[in-house]
Amino acid sequence: MKKILLFSLLATGICLQAAAQRYAIVDTKYILDKLPDYKLAQKQLDQTSAQWQKEIDDKQAVLDKMYKDYEGEQAMLSEELKKKREDELFNKEKEVRDLQRKRFGFEGDLFKKRQELIKPIQDKVYNAIQKIAVNRMYDFILDKSEGITVIFADPKLDKSDDVLKELGIK
Repeated sequence: MKKILLFSLLATGICLQAAAQRYAIVDTKYILDKLPDYKLAQKQLDQTSAQWQKEIDDKQAVLDKMYKDYEGEQAMLSEELKKKREDELFNKEKEVRDLQRKRFGFEGDLFKKRQELIKPIQDKVYNAIQKIAVNRMYDFILDKSEGITVIFADPKLDKSDDVLKELGIK
């Protein structure tokens, strides 16, 4: 009987503790799509991206024409002229690839432009979420926009240091 009572109290305690944790779910994509600043920034980013892509496409068209011309004239060219034209083609191709990498590569111009235009708006949304979490005493806020992501967690719930301590790391 004591064991049953003790077990019941323990189970009730666990349920109460679980119920005491408060959480919420937000959809940051939905929130961002409703913000006029975000729409304007996204439109500006799309325009810039399209402009840069056109610049790359134009250079690629010139390169394609150079290749076509070279293939047509190749039989009539001396070895020296062939080598010169091949070098020109190689340099032009490298120029197109470098421009593409500069504009759209990892941490390229598009990434920097996105950081400049979109990040301040995302930070404003994050700060609003954090303010709501603190004011309403949420322990967790999850973002459902692109899979479930913890967007806010009460720092007192973080047990990382306890795990390190258990592993013998201070």
